[in-house]
Order: sequence, then structure tokens, then C-alpha cells
Amino acid sequence: MPEDSTSIDYVMEKASGPHFSGLRLDGLLSSPSKSANSSPSPFRSGVPSFSQISDPAAPNQPFVIGVTGGTASGKTTVCDMIIQQLHDHRIVLVNQDSFYRGLTSEELERVQEYNFDHPDAFDTEQLLHCIDTLKSGQPYQIPIYDFKTHQRKSDAFRQVNACDVIILEGILVFHDSRVRDLMNMKIFVDTDADVRLARRIRRDTVERGRDVDSVLEQYAKFVKPAFDDFVLPSKKYADVIIPRGGDNHVAVDLIVQHIHTKLGQHDLCKIYPNLFVIQSTFQIRGMHTLIREKDISKHDFVFYSDRLIRLVVEHGLGHLPFTEKQVVTPTGSVYSGVDFCKKLCGVSIIRSGESMENALRACCKGIKIGKILIHREGDNGTQLIYEKLPSDISERHVLLLDPVLGTGNCASQAIELLMRKGVPESHIIFLNLISAPEGIHCICKRFPLLKIVTSEIDQCLNEDFRVIPGLGEYGDRYFGTDE
Repeated sequence: MPEDSTSIDYVMEKASGPHFSGLRLDGLLSSPSKSANSSPSPFRSGVPSFSQISDPAAPNQPFVIGVTGGTASGKTTVCDMIIQQLHDHRIVLVNQDSFYRGLTSEELERVQEYNFDHPDAFDTEQLLHCIDTLKSGQPYQIPIYDFKTHQRKSDAFRQVNACDVIILEGILVFHDSRVRDLMNMKIFVDTDADVRLARRIRRDTVERGRDVDSVLEQYAKFVKPAFDDFVLPSKKYADVIIPRGGDNHVAVDLIVQHIHTKLGQHDLCKIYPNLFVIQSTFQIRGMHTLIREKDISKHDFVFYSDRLIRLVVEHGLGHLPFTEKQVVTPTGSVYSGVDFCKKLCGVSIIRSGESMENALRACCKGIKIGKILIHREGDNGTQLIYEKLPSDISERHVLLLDPVLGTGNCASQAIELLMRKGVPESHIIFLNLISAPEGIHCICKRFPLLKIVTSEIDQCLNEDFRVIPGLGEYGDRYFGTDE
């Protein structure tokens, strides 16, 4: 055999060979798994409930990655590379192919006419149930599909358990919006059509016992039309497009770095891309420990609160737009840097928000600061009492100040007021010290273009709508009116 043929075989084998999923295969069973074969019960949405997020004993939400592309595009190779580089995390690889529907006797008689690349060929409801179950921290028994008999194996399944990362791979995983909504990251593997066809011929003849003529006939009749109708249009939903598939090591390395970053974040940051928590250090945890202690002196409470507020403000300013600028240094050299955003103002929600004004003034010389007063009695029926804002606020980026995000009702009303004044939602950055999950859900869902910057996310709200563990009535403690 010529050497170049051997190299081609090697490349194709690498693309279509077996892959490690970090799972165990539970072998022959006396009866099929209920979860793998019965109709799933109604599943929850991709966004966790308040109780899931706020319960300290609840499992961490795994990071869900969707990987799609045309047939034999190198999706499996990309998944393998991600798994190998994330070796220090528990990973579950879920193949959409496992959820093919078993063919009926009538369909088996005309199997050459059956379109395996159409969305109806998959049991999407069970796939959704599988991902939702794994996201809740529960194990799942994934069916095993036999491509020679076109049936699911009745005496075997693949047991998958709780994990840090779920990789969902398949040609149509972006087609259904319900499946897409469960993903934290969507990857499209883009490979030349000729390369994909060559790989498909190799895979189907070696692994699935088909002859070349039948593979080509199926490709022309079903595979290519399905790619044009369903797979290629789903490319627009991708967060990352990888040209050349597994050969693109730079793209895969960048993806793995991003996943490492996300795995180190709070679960809510994986759900809401407009939520930012400043990186925790022992200094930050130490300052939080001090201001949360009920017996700390007012002087120390103010001192360490101001330090934390300054960090949050600095981080928030980093999300503002900038322009490139060159300056001449005292040595006569040219330094290429950036210029700060000029059209900026702060807006404090009275009264706790006023505690953040000094830090903002220290960072932004001469900045204009507006004020909004909202009645806080009860959780419902909040009403605006007073507002004083710059006349040209619609032309500015706004830093909204309030140290504690609880239910999110007052903040929502303040944000709506700013938008009524003409401030674009994307021009608002909400700064606070601590946030409750309920408030984050409220704001991030309602205002997806707004950014929230906080220093710590607490557990939950109690029955009195107070943040737990929290730090008490912040305004009273800061201004000394609790004595």
C-alpha cells in the first residue's frame, strides 16, 4: 500500500475512531433502563430554579458545551481534544446518535429510503430529559444504538454520572431551540465538504458494514440535502466556529482556556453572560468577613466597605468603551494607549447607594452623579418617590449604584426609569457589593443587555426578603443610623 494512502487512513481513523468519555459502560442487563427507554417525564427548563441555585447543598451546575457540524467534520476529534485538556474535571460526552429512534418493521423493510439526517429521526424529548437530568446532578442511563440493526440495544446502556462538564455532540444539536437553550457554549466545526465525504465513506464502510455505493447514494439523497436544510443554517447560533476541525489546535486551546475560566466562576455567571463577579482573593474574602461581622465598629465597617466598593467601581469602569490614544512621554517617546470614556455619570439609589459615591468620585474626577429614591416597604408595590438626573443622561453611560441586590424590584424600577429617560439598556452598568440569586435572575432576565458587577453572590433571600448570609441593613450600618 502506498505511503500516502497509509497517512490518509491514519487521518480518517483519527477522525472516526473511538473516543474517551470519562464514563463507565454498564454492560449486559436483564432489562432496559426505564430512563433510557420510557417516555420522559416533563423536564425543567434550562435555567435553574431559585431553590437549585440558592441551596448550598445543591450540586454545582455543569458547564454544557454543544458541538455540531456536518457529517464527519471532525466533531469527535474536537471533543476528544477538549476532554484531554480538561483531564482534571469530570466530563460527560453525550452523542446525539445515541438518541436515534429505533426503526419499525415497516421502516426496516425500506431502510434505504429512511432519512437518518432529518430531525424526526431523533428522540429529542429524551435527549432533553437526559441533559436536564445530568444538569440537576443526577445519573442517567444513555441508550446504545446499533447502526447495523437500526435498533437500540435492549440489554445494555451507558451509565453516566454527575459531572463538571457536559459535551453534547451531534449534527442537529443546534436545530431545536430547547436544546440550544441548555448550552453554555456552542461550537460549530467547519470542514470542507470533500474532506467530510471522504471521512464518511471510511467510517460507514469500516464501522457500519456498508458498501461504497450505498454510502454515496445515501449522501447524495439525504446527507447533503439535510446539511443544507438543517445543519448549515444552525451555524448562525454558534459562539465559536472552528475551521479545519481538529487540525485547528489554536482554536481548541482558546476554547479550553475559556472553559477553565467559566468552571472557576459562580454557576450564575455560566447562565448569564452579563453578570460579572470580581475575582475572589484572600484580601476580598477577608474584607467581606469583616463587614459581615455584626459586632464590627462603624469605623471599620466604613473603611473596609469603601475598599471593596473601590474595587467594584474599578472593575465596572473596565467595561466601558474606550478609544485609542497616543501620548508623548517625558523621554520624548510615543506611548500608544487608550482614552477613558468621557460621557459618563453615576446614579445612586438612595440611600445605601450614596455610600458608593465617594469611591466613584475618587476614580472619575468631576463625574456627575444623579439620585433616585424608591420606596422600599414590602416586596411588592414599590413606587418611585424622587429622581434628580443629569439633563443629558441619555447621551451618557450610567453606573447605577446600590451595595445590595436583593429581590431586584427596586433596581428594576430604577433601570426602567433610566431607560424612559433615553439611556440605552446596554449603557447601564449596575454596581453592588453583594447579590442574591433571586435579584440576579430578576435583573439579568429582564435586562439582558445591562451588565451587573458584584464582589460576591450570596446564598438566597429569606422569608423576609433579606439577603442570607448578607450583612444587615447596609445604609444604617454605613451611616451610623442603627445606633
